[in-house]
Amino acid sequence: MRTDKGPSAWSERLARAALTRIAEPGDEHVGRWVAAHGACAVVEAVRGSGAPLDGAGEQRWAGLRLRAADVRPDIDLAAIERLGGRFVCPGDPEWPSQLDDLGPARPLGLWINGVPSLRVWALRSVAVVGARACTEYGAHCAAVLAAGLAERGWTVVSGAAYGIDAAAHRGALALRGPTAGVLACGADVAYPPGNQELIRTLGERGLLVAELPPGAHPTRSRFVLRNRVIAALTRGTVVVEAAVRSGALVTARRAIRLGRHVMGMPGPVTSGLSQGVHELLRGEATVVTDAAEVIELVGAMGELAPRRRGAAVPRDTLSRSASRVLEAVPGRGASDPARIARSAGVPAPVVLARLHELRALGFVERDGDHWKLARHRKGHTIE
Repeated sequence: MRTDKGPSAWSERLARAALTRIAEPGDEHVGRWVAAHGACAVVEAVRGSGAPLDGAGEQRWAGLRLRAADVRPDIDLAAIERLGGRFVCPGDPEWPSQLDDLGPARPLGLWINGVPSLRVWALRSVAVVGARACTEYGAHCAAVLAAGLAERGWTVVSGAAYGIDAAAHRGALALRGPTAGVLACGADVAYPPGNQELIRTLGERGLLVAELPPGAHPTRSRFVLRNRVIAALTRGTVVVEAAVRSGALVTARRAIRLGRHVMGMPGPVTSGLSQGVHELLRGEATVVTDAAEVIELVGAMGELAPRRRGAAVPRDTLSRSASRVLEAVPGRGASDPARIARSAGVPAPVVLARLHELRALGFVERDGDHWKLARHRKGHTIE
């Protein structure tokens, strides 16, 4: 579907679509060429017989030309339109401007499947990433965190992979909240195959985002490169579980370089899948344990997490002097007010008044001229 004005804009869109098939995601040489000459000129240069553009060796230039020979961007654009999707370019109303922070590694365009606006959803978004081979603890934490974010209107962004990614998407979907999957393949390719149903649901109820054109399949390097988009697209990245060598840490480190918030959910110190997270937390990452704490970091001023406090106990209501008198009452047996006064360091008249208050509250009882802890309270109440 053409959303551009004029033939030159459409030609530029076609050229950018072609380059997503010619170049690998995040190719900074191509990004600089496009910035300097425009996408149309770069495609013409690659398809022509002239000298390579600056920064490309003969072998690499030959590889780009091999790819360019069979590129049909019109077919790719028609394919994404049949899915009900679209191709979004820098400068389009739907383009998230925070992706421009990637500089020459900025995507040439994004192939999107899903109804919502990517720009609008990305305004309040958080990446939740982690290990593919996660533990039950990690999957539970990711799902609960994502559900909490979605419930508060935040978009959960992840990579639609096994493990933490899938748990995060499912947590958001369970609340019918916004969630987007950034793929390392075409927006019409269900990878990994075991998440086929999840990816289909993301396309129907959320968003699927891809740098690669329809039909393109993932490679190891494309998974790594995809992570920079997740980091740049969102306000912050939460790593739930990750080993010391983990793709999730690539996302986190890229987010740090981009000036985004990076957070980690701690796990058992005995778990290898928590070592990478703990290493982040020893550096520039912040500990978080729930959605409210995440939003406090990435949200607007004043969106504070509730202050955590221990369970209230009756002793919390006592004044300072009453607490000192209560602590001076012996744990066993009874004591006279004068001895309690000396132990508490409180004048005798004040001690007597406080003992009567404590009696009314059920903390102590009278035994003739002496005082002792109430029978129903075991031991000395110092909680």
